[in-house]
Amino acid sequence: MKTGKLSEAQFEIIQAAQPTPIDPTETAAGSTVVGLLSSLDRKVLDEVMIEHRFGPGEIVVHEGHYGDIAYLIWSGRVAVVQGDFSRPASVNYRGPGEVVGEMSIIDNKPRSASIVALDDVRLLGIHRHDFFELLQIDPNFGTNMMEILSRRLRAAEEMSRVNTAIGRELSAEVEELQSENEALRQMEQRRQELSELVVHDLRNPLGNLFSALNMLELVLPEDVLEENRELLEIARLSHLRMQDLVDSLLDIAQFEAGRPLGERKPTNIATLMTEVMQLNAFALAKREMTLTEQFPEDLPTVLADPNQIRRVITNLVDNAIKYSPKRGPLTVTAVRQNNMVEVSVIDEGPGVAPEERERIFDRFAQVETGGIRPRGFGLGLSYCKLAVEAHNGRIWVETGPNDVGSRFVFTLPVVV
Repeated sequence: MKTGKLSEAQFEIIQAAQPTPIDPTETAAGSTVVGLLSSLDRKVLDEVMIEHRFGPGEIVVHEGHYGDIAYLIWSGRVAVVQGDFSRPASVNYRGPGEVVGEMSIIDNKPRSASIVALDDVRLLGIHRHDFFELLQIDPNFGTNMMEILSRRLRAAEEMSRVNTAIGRELSAEVEELQSENEALRQMEQRRQELSELVVHDLRNPLGNLFSALNMLELVLPEDVLEENRELLEIARLSHLRMQDLVDSLLDIAQFEAGRPLGERKPTNIATLMTEVMQLNAFALAKREMTLTEQFPEDLPTVLADPNQIRRVITNLVDNAIKYSPKRGPLTVTAVRQNNMVEVSVIDEGPGVAPEERERIFDRFAQVETGGIRPRGFGLGLSYCKLAVEAHNGRIWVETGPNDVGSRFVFTLPVVV
């Protein structure tokens, strides 16, 4: 009796399924039943066993249906499937000599799984009433069958006990991991709150320092002011770098939290670069470096927060000055590339090794470059990456022209 056939897609899923481990008691029971049947009189077997044939993909029995027949696999293979054929919960394969479906004729319960032919299979079926007649005809057959069922019940009970113990252990481990994860989450939250608190508290003394420097320039006599101009400039630049560090810490926390920052508007990159170079004029002069700026007159504006992008350029220029040789060249360019503006800062320093070019943008990463010991807290490039990506741009570092130095590049979208 044919009970349906799988669709091609369902059959492919069943064929490709990774079979779940077969309960050894299932296979052992099947083999034992075969042994018992073979011990019976052949004439009796011929009377009670009926041959059935199924083609690939044909359903022998459906899960959940009541059945009054068990099958001995004579040739070919079948799949024992639990759950929907399109998304089975488990799949086991059975071959010649094994018995399938015998429990449903014994306990008269709905079938616990479907059976599907994987190949052209021959099955020898025995109905419930014939099976119970065998129990009456041959007392030894009945006794041996009872022993088989008893062993299966004991094995099932032991497996249930082991699974329960394993489940308890897993539950305890999951609970412990959840507690550890919660503790780590709270620790990270406290660390973040402490970091923001410290950074906020730094703003007041920085503001006082800025006010004091401005006051000195107002009250010092002109000759004293000129004699100490370099010291005041160093103090002013140090204040600006400290302020930049504080702002970067706060902004990084905001970026990582996914909160938008600032107002984006049409921004001229050349104007930002002029402002950055004015701030770095003292550092460039002190290292006797030459600066080349290449900005085409028709360079389009970008959609950006000017303060954030100014800080990105400042960090890249500051890095280039830091790692360039004295009297070395520094080149800053900007060109349009399709719907993006590409800005690059090029130096002739020791460069960045290929294996470090991704890590250098990580937070607190410090990379030894060309034997030069890294300085700072490793926040500048991390800020640059977060800020540029928040603007839907990209940032990377590559080897400079003629394989000398570094070329830091970032892109920003053009105003359309």
